[in-house]
Amino acid sequence: MLKRAFDIIGWLGTALVLAAVAVFFLKPDWQPYSRWLAWGGLVCILLYTLGQWREIAGFFGGRQARLGTISAASILVVLGILVAINYISSREHKRWDLTASSQFTLSPQTVKIAKALDAPLKVTVFAREGDFANYKDRLAEYEYASKKVSVEYVDPDKKPQLAKQLQVQAYGTIALQYKDRVERVVSNTEQDITNGIKKIVSGKERTVFFTQGHGEKDTVSAERSGYNGIVSMLQRDNYKVEKLALAQQADVPENAALVVVAGPKVDLLPGEADAITRYLARGGKVMLLVDPPDKFDAPPLANVIALAHDWAMDLGQNVIVDVSGMGRLLGTDETVPVVVSYPSHPIVQGLDVLTAFPLARSVTPVSGGVNGRFAQTFAETSAKSWAETDLKTLFTGGKISLDEAKGDKRGPIPIAGAVSAPVVAPPAAGGANKSDDGPKPETRVVVVGDSDFVSNFALGIRGNADLFLNAVNWLAQQENQIAIRPREADDRRITMTANQQLRVLVLVLLVIPVLVLGSGVYAWWRRR
Repeated sequence: MLKRAFDIIGWLGTALVLAAVAVFFLKPDWQPYSRWLAWGGLVCILLYTLGQWREIAGFFGGRQARLGTISAASILVVLGILVAINYISSREHKRWDLTASSQFTLSPQTVKIAKALDAPLKVTVFAREGDFANYKDRLAEYEYASKKVSVEYVDPDKKPQLAKQLQVQAYGTIALQYKDRVERVVSNTEQDITNGIKKIVSGKERTVFFTQGHGEKDTVSAERSGYNGIVSMLQRDNYKVEKLALAQQADVPENAALVVVAGPKVDLLPGEADAITRYLARGGKVMLLVDPPDKFDAPPLANVIALAHDWAMDLGQNVIVDVSGMGRLLGTDETVPVVVSYPSHPIVQGLDVLTAFPLARSVTPVSGGVNGRFAQTFAETSAKSWAETDLKTLFTGGKISLDEAKGDKRGPIPIAGAVSAPVVAPPAAGGANKSDDGPKPETRVVVVGDSDFVSNFALGIRGNADLFLNAVNWLAQQENQIAIRPREADDRRITMTANQQLRVLVLVLLVIPVLVLGSGVYAWWRRR
């Protein structure tokens, strides 16, 4: 009788365990019941085992039972190893992106911004349910880069209230929520998503003023020498760009995040230079992009050169010549120096791509500094370059060569420098640099011996835009945005002529099948 009771308990325990497994997989919502069923089944099986211990011990005493036990233990060990590997791999992520342009890897700038988040960033994708897969690969990388990033996928047809609350108007909208701010992005590219994150993190738009009235670069021009390309990039980085006619204003506007003097052909008026000096004294930020003279007898830009000298940088009256041969790789000549190594400075931190400067002049830090200001070079040309001072021979097509006796300077030649200094005068009320919770205000100046390197025709050189935008972010004290920006995937389509297409067609549809068929016939014939 007792044996029959234990048999019933054993079968009951088995049934409860099977039921628990079935509920676990078929009814996930009933998981609490599954747990109780499993525990009940295990208790019944344990009671059965205790009640039948003599029979069980006798069973395992046989040879076949021992072999069976060893086999079962081996299977359990293998299963345990597989479970352990799966458990570890689900928590330790290591990925390899084997594409040439690393198109499945986030750029250093995106990773840097994600890691610098100081509050949770919620990313909500509003798309049709069938389109969720288009976003998951990329957005999973953002979650992987920072634990503060969480992603939710919402079909606006199923949750219209949430879409209305976040003011989502179209399918494919990505809503970014950070602190009490919301930013919407209607794109799935890394560039646009990261720009949206930058905007919502910075919280406010900064204004960059480009001076006008001296032949500077036109910020709205789409011509070869225009600046509308780099201006678009600035706007994507949450900067507002405005023109500034200093001759019509007594001073630099107080809302200026920085002022750019890009390629003046004529000199600043003394009053304009004084306005910039006053702006710098109260914590202003200025970037001077000064080309070499365009004629050998052109008068020097005395006030611009004096302004740069006040900030410990001397603009050379020369043109840098680079005979390293690297410029020819870009289809240029010796008057386009190429920079591939950068002295240590936050502006070029992580920059490992070349930059090129069409027709540039030297920017040399003043030895010993000026008024306690010390400039630091962050870009210089190769040792196979020099600063040519014989501008007449250069501009009239004559043959030039390094002649140190005539004042030429052997490379490497510094081509860009930066300086920072404490604020002399307190910032005006409401100024762009006045902030209670921002970085400590300080004056910053960047001088580059060329303005063409970010013109529309030179933006295709990979490092030029990064160098300029990094300099802008450093000037605006937005160091967390200094990094290498996302790249578009390379277009690797093969373009063939009609003749080449015909050859490929014949090879694939005729030659290869004939070879395979011939090999088969030959093998059959030999065996026969």
